[in-house]
Amino acid sequence: MGRVRVAPRRVGGVLGPETSDERLMLAFQAGDARAFEALVRKHRTPVFNFILRFTGHRARAEDVLQETWLKVVRSAGDYTPKAKFTTWLYTIARNLCVDSARKESYRQASSLEAPAPGAERDESRPLGEGLPDAGASPERGAYNARLRPLLERALATLPDEQREVFTLREYSGIPFKDIAEVTGVSENTVKSRMRYALDGLRRRLAEMGVDGDLAEDGRTVVG
Repeated sequence: MGRVRVAPRRVGGVLGPETSDERLMLAFQAGDARAFEALVRKHRTPVFNFILRFTGHRARAEDVLQETWLKVVRSAGDYTPKAKFTTWLYTIARNLCVDSARKESYRQASSLEAPAPGAERDESRPLGEGLPDAGASPERGAYNARLRPLLERALATLPDEQREVFTLREYSGIPFKDIAEVTGVSENTVKSRMRYALDGLRRRLAEMGVDGDLAEDGRTVVG
């Protein structure tokens, strides 16, 4: 996937490792390309993980990721730090995922050669094996090599709205309040979907023979 290119303008200011996302975005808005590069480095992997789980298709996820960062660039002039940058970013990514799903649904319905539902996913390997690894695991190191592909399979069986909340919370670390803004539902609804997701994952993992339980924060605890 080609990189999003930004005109190499620079402005004064301090951009250190502790600079907030909101300050980085405002710095990019003012013309500092380094700030945009810092945002991409920080958020590319968790945003890609979210998009991949939403679309279930790696090539399409890469396209949506590219579109997401292009949208960030094009919308930079409209950005205001009224909400967290991550809320704004994931709202863009989610809307593009929804648009991509609609287009794909129309394409399959219009094509006589459209594959059967789910056929385009590569079944030769677990979805989790295709995820980029940025060192420190977004799953907080709770899954070993055996459990991770099983969790991916269990996640794939959840209803879309439950999988979305679980992914935003546990893989991207987004707070419930911000997930509510991203998804356009109440915080109580988000928490309810998370509870249902955890219950569903417990049942599915138990059916797969995984010993232990899912703690309330979504981690698998192996006995």
